Amino acid sequence: MLKVAICGGSGYTGAELLRLLLRHPHVSVVAVTSERSRGKSVGDLFPHLRGITELSFRSIEEEELWKEADLFFFALPHGVSQRWIPRFYERGRYIIDLSADYRLKDPETYRAWYQTEHTSEELLEHAVYGLPELYRDRIRGTRLVANPGCYPTGALLGMYPLLRAGVVDTGEIIIDSKSGVSGAGRRGDVSFSYCEVNEAFRAYGVTTHRHTPEIEERLSEMVGTEVKVEFTPHLIPLNRGILTTVYLKLRKALSTDDVIDMFRDAYDKEPFIRLHEDGVMPDVKNVRGTNFCDIGLKVNERTGRVIVVTAIDNLMKGASGQAVQNMNVMMNFDERAGLELYTPYP
Repeated sequence: MLKVAICGGSGYTGAELLRLLLRHPHVSVVAVTSERSRGKSVGDLFPHLRGITELSFRSIEEEELWKEADLFFFALPHGVSQRWIPRFYERGRYIIDLSADYRLKDPETYRAWYQTEHTSEELLEHAVYGLPELYRDRIRGTRLVANPGCYPTGALLGMYPLLRAGVVDTGEIIIDSKSGVSGAGRRGDVSFSYCEVNEAFRAYGVTTHRHTPEIEERLSEMVGTEVKVEFTPHLIPLNRGILTTVYLKLRKALSTDDVIDMFRDAYDKEPFIRLHEDGVMPDVKNVRGTNFCDIGLKVNERTGRVIVVTAIDNLMKGASGQAVQNMNVMMNFDERAGLELYTPYP
């Protein structure tokens, strides 16, 4: 059994990691940390896990914590992970970081978008971006995975086959995303309270959202030249889920069937990609609680554009589920281990 620990386990992401890892066939969860909830039992903070684990929250500052596990999930805030990860990495531990601290290769870009200094630049060259569908071989060969952001996951998976085929104009990419409220984290901000969110639907972070450079860096790597995108996120009154619509200009005339074939060629063997048939669009309710990314698309022959729609659960494929998938790849487990979950209906 692989011994794992979760650093920063008292938020929504930590709760999902616990839910997944406690049922994983090859894993034993030996520790979970939280400074605010130190001393509390996991069952007290997360009643849905009561009776499933006897773990209690501990402090990350415990001197010998690094000895207790082989692999550490870091679900700490941006800027905090980088203070701790070098200490664990230099001791030979495997690490999956769910913050943004190691996603961007350029520390200057990180400083500009996150308004904080990067104090662990020496590890940036060792970190691998953890989108298994694109970087599986790199993930297998690293000890430090930078788990992708939720919005970039849906957007990148919706664009990769088209950029790989070179059939779209990379100077004209528009990304429109809608996210459930859990994407904001488990915090007491009045703007995310029930009365503020219920029956509301609003854009936020217009032109300034921090996931923009993450998307642009990955796309630029794919095509070998700088790519800029228009990315606008929206908040919708759902607990979880992200629906992303991407608008791309085609360089040549293609049919919807042509584009679907490109996606089949790219994702035919991917266990967590579900490609819809012509005209069928995904719905976030069908991926809730799962690690699937559902994809639908349509070519508008009148405008020469292809519209791609993706649906993911922001706490699963957008965070904790993908982190477990990355662990499976790193450890040569079956990639689906611990993630064979299906949405209840209705």
